This record gives sequence, C-alpha cells and structure tokens, in this order.
Amino acid sequence: MSSIHASESIQHWNNETCHSRETILSRIDTVAAATPERTAIVDLLPKGEAWQLSYASLVDKSYRVAEQLLARDIQPGEAVCYQWPTGWEFIALTLGIWRIGALPCPILPSLREREVSYIVEQSGSRLLAVPDSFRNFDYRPLAENIAATVPQTLEICILPMDNRHPEKSNLGTLMADSYNKSAIDARSPDRDALAELLFTSGTTGAPKGALHTHGTLLAALMHHTQTLALTDADSVYVPSPLAHQTGFLYGMMVSLYLGSTGIYQAIWDTETARRAIEQHGARFVQAAMPFLADLVRQNTPPQGLRTFVATGAAIPRALAERASSLLACQVVGGWGSTEACLVAVGRPSDPPQSLWGTDGRVMDGMQMRVVDDAGREVPAGVEGNFQVKTPAMFVDYLHRHDLYAAGFTEDGFFDTGDLATIDSAGFLHLTGRKKDVINRGGEKIPVAELEDILYQHPAVVDMALVAMPDERLGERACAYVVVQAGQSLSLQDLTDFLESRGVAKIYWPERVECVSELPRTASGKVQKYILRQDIAGKLQEEQTVGPTSEVQH
Repeated sequence: MSSIHASESIQHWNNETCHSRETILSRIDTVAAATPERTAIVDLLPKGEAWQLSYASLVDKSYRVAEQLLARDIQPGEAVCYQWPTGWEFIALTLGIWRIGALPCPILPSLREREVSYIVEQSGSRLLAVPDSFRNFDYRPLAENIAATVPQTLEICILPMDNRHPEKSNLGTLMADSYNKSAIDARSPDRDALAELLFTSGTTGAPKGALHTHGTLLAALMHHTQTLALTDADSVYVPSPLAHQTGFLYGMMVSLYLGSTGIYQAIWDTETARRAIEQHGARFVQAAMPFLADLVRQNTPPQGLRTFVATGAAIPRALAERASSLLACQVVGGWGSTEACLVAVGRPSDPPQSLWGTDGRVMDGMQMRVVDDAGREVPAGVEGNFQVKTPAMFVDYLHRHDLYAAGFTEDGFFDTGDLATIDSAGFLHLTGRKKDVINRGGEKIPVAELEDILYQHPAVVDMALVAMPDERLGERACAYVVVQAGQSLSLQDLTDFLESRGVAKIYWPERVECVSELPRTASGKVQKYILRQDIAGKLQEEQTVGPTSEVQH
C-alpha cells in the first residue's frame, strides 16, 4: 500500500480568517446537526425525475462509505481512484474518502484506457471504481485491462447505473449497512492533510498530478464566496463534471461549504438546465463559456439565476450583453487553474465596459502580476508573463517536486505559463500561452503528447496540431499534416488511429488540413502562428462560400 504526502519543503499558509481546525467535513457535519432535513443534493435525472438527499442522509452515507474503505485497509494519504459520472454517488464517495483521511483522485468519465491507466499507476491507488456503463460506453473491459497491466494489485468496484436510487444502492459494495463512528472519526483529517489529487492535461508531456490540502481548498472557497457575496440561500447549479476542478471545487465544494443545495446534472442538455434553474431554484453557477452560450441560444432562456461565472476564456462582449439581458442575471468572467484555483473574477458591480471581454480582476486576498523575462513587473497594458500568488495554491506535483519547485519565483509567485496584460483598472487580459495547449471549452488538449502519437501514423510525414477558433467552445483542434507521397489521409483515419491508441475523444482533432510542408523557422521550429492565421482565415471564408476541408462537428 502507498500513501502520498505533501513535500516537507512546502510552506503552509496561516490564514487567520479561517478556523485552524475547520475542514469541509466539520462544516457539513455542523449543517447536518443544526438542520438535518436541509436539502444537500438534487440529482437531476434525464427524464424529468430528481433524487434529493438531505444533509443528514448525505452524512450517513459518507460514514457508510468510510466503513467500507476501512475494511479495505485504505490508509491516510492513500489515493483512491474513481471514474464516476456526476451524481449523489460521487459526492458520498468523496466525503467517505475524506472521513478516513484518504485522498480522492477523481477521473473524468470521458477519459479512456491510456489516460486512466497512467493516472491509476501514478497515484498508486489500490482501488478503481467505475460505472458499469455510461453514455453508451462499457467500463468493465477498460477497468479489467488496467488491473491486468498496472504494477500494483488493483481492486475493481463496479457501480450499477440501473440501480441508482439512494435508498437502494450500496455503491457497488462501497457502502456498508452500518458503521463504527468512533473508529472513522479517529481518522478525520486536519487542514494540512491532502484533500485532492487532480491530473492536469499534459502540455509538454505526461499529465501532472496537482495536490491540494484541505487548507488550500478551504482558502479558495472562503475567498470565492466572500468576493461574490454567496450565502446558504444561493443554491449552486453544477453542470460541469465533478472530476474537473470547476465542478469539484466551484460546484460540489462551494455548495457544501455554504451549507446550501447543490443541483447536479450528469449529461448536459438545456432542458435539464431549465429544470435546475426554474424548478429547483438554482441561483449560482460557475462553468465554461459554452454552457452560457447554449442557454442564451434557447428561444426562451431560463429565468432565476442570480450569478453566472463563465471561465475558460474571456466572455465576448456581445454574448455577455445578451446573456445578462436574456437570463436576467449577473454575468462575470474569471481566470483560474487546477493548481492556483480561481484568482481573478469580475464583480457584478464592475462596469460592463471593463467587465466583459476581460478575465476579471484579482480576488480579495490574492495577488497577480505581469513580468518580463527578467522578472521585472511591466507597466499597465504591456504584455508579459502572468504570475499569481494565493493561499489557495496547490502544494506539490505528484512525484514531480522538481516541476513544482521550478514553477515558482524566489518571492513565491507561480508562473502560469500564460502571457497577459493587466490594464490600468486592474483587469486581466490573457493574450496567449507559452505552453502549447488548445483550450476546448475549458478542457485543455495536450498538444505535444498528441503530436507524438500522430507522428506514429504510417501515412504521416510531418504534422502540427493548432487551435482553430470556435464560437461555442472557444477553440477546437486542427491537424496540419504532410502526407507520404502517393497516400491520402482523412480525419476519420486520424481519429481511428487515436482511438486505437486509447486516446479520449475529447482530445481528437476535429479538422485536418493536408499541406505540402509546414512553415518553419531557420532553427526548424514550426511557426504555429502562421497555421493559426491560416485556419482562422479559412473558417472566415467558409462562412460565405462554404467549407473546403474536412471538418467534424
């Protein structure tokens, strides 16, 4: 068995505004004791039904999960991997893992064998929990193949998706009939205990496992809820996957931290979103911009939201104006990352001319700056390297403390890898990236890693993957390919190849451009800005004359 610990060199923040012994579990237990019947979870089902769990019921289920994990000898600090879709089961399992001081390692349901196997092996988890099926995919063979290939002994737990009723399900053997409360409480974590292991999409190689403690996540929640003036009256709508930081921290954990109701949706569709808002009273949501764009496109957009925080890219002014009017709510943008959590966000009181088209301004209690390559802070409006400092900062990269240490300056700022400007009013404008990554609706595509795989295709002589603009998702991936003489290559050929290598569909290119050669510098580097300009121009032309290349929507 293995346990994961934060690096001894980490300097923990001592935030006087947070109670030193408080954790998310103690806050939940306080709510459950004071108002046991308060609704903690509304789990929206596809055909109009919804399951609701009170705080008392959620606490009870989390203890029953903890009992089963103790029976499996899961140790403090030990990672537990689970690839469950959004729903009450995910939340109960996460809390159960926390109760015994273990480490949640959630995995996006859209990832496939290649990515999941890497995460399981790196985390050292001895348990992998998957659904039997979700969105027409059978997870059993995936889990069995992983168990047969990773070096550790791996137990597979299967969650039956046709028996999800909260009063009937035992979470695929992960929920006991009874529990020993005192034994479980003896394992309750403190604020310095590790609370989250999330793997970021690789940008220059393999994904990195970012580690957060209960203290760093609580700092993120405190500053977030205070900055946006959220209270327990703000029911939180969670359309984002819970295995993503947006859904995990700014959906599930925000609602539990506030003691409010979380309203969850596993599969995105706008009619279910309407139910969440109009029928179940959702008031706050933080999600990627495509969710906002889809709501606004409805003939009669839903009414009732108070605040929508759109992340992943600056909100175009036209969309923000339409959304504010049609949804009758406050629409603001923000910037954050798995490592740093949310650092910049717009306030509803900010003037629209500053708020829209920017990535917000620094949150209370946090710092951000733009510096040149020598580390000198640049004047307002000048582009440079974007760096942040926050009490919500992650505490290490799993097995890669070298990368963690290299990411910080001597005065404690984390270099995000982004290029940005900060205007004279303090609003952030992301302008580009030093790291080569494509942001598809908030999901970052690992460009270098995919290029390495695609280069292995027998028909490929040379290739580059670049971002192409997309109105809904912000960016999609386009593959520029030089093909072997006498051969042809279609988009289907590329995606079939990636599927055969176990690459998740969300990372596949959605257009291919076959060219005779790639533009390169004298030193041999691909000039990707030329390719980005080329595809943007083609897309603009096709709006009037029709498509000229192969596109998959």
